[in-house]
Amino acid sequence: MDVPAPEPALAVASEDPEVEARRRRFTELLDVFRETPVLVPLGDGPGPDGERGLRTADWNGVRFILAFSDGQALARYARARGEFHREWVYQTILGARLLDVAVPAAGVPCGVALDCADGPDGVVFPPVLGVVPDEVAVDREQGDGL
Repeated sequence: MDVPAPEPALAVASEDPEVEARRRRFTELLDVFRETPVLVPLGDGPGPDGERGLRTADWNGVRFILAFSDGQALARYARARGEFHREWVYQTILGARLLDVAVPAAGVPCGVALDCADGPDGVVFPPVLGVVPDEVAVDREQGDGL
């Protein structure tokens, strides 16, 4: 008898209706994010390859690529940093490309922070199963006791 593969961590059902509603809202946000082009500011200086990398922030051992839903959200971030009057160079990148290509390329645990200057209206896409590719998810099974 074939046993179906387990669903991603985000699909695990909960008996708590509030938890289940939050999970559904997050999954909907993730789906929209994957289909949406976002603004991703570039870092201040060239990286090891001479190119300017994507702007990131590290928090508790996890790197987050900073992304913004529009120019106003990026401006709020610049203002919060006291850097409103400088030029911000950015790329427009599809959310799915950030999660599927840029996150694995980081080489460290990495997720995406969307509209991080917007407090509770911002969204964090953590490096977990169901959000990023399985091979870079921090909650993937280690297998063989590793």
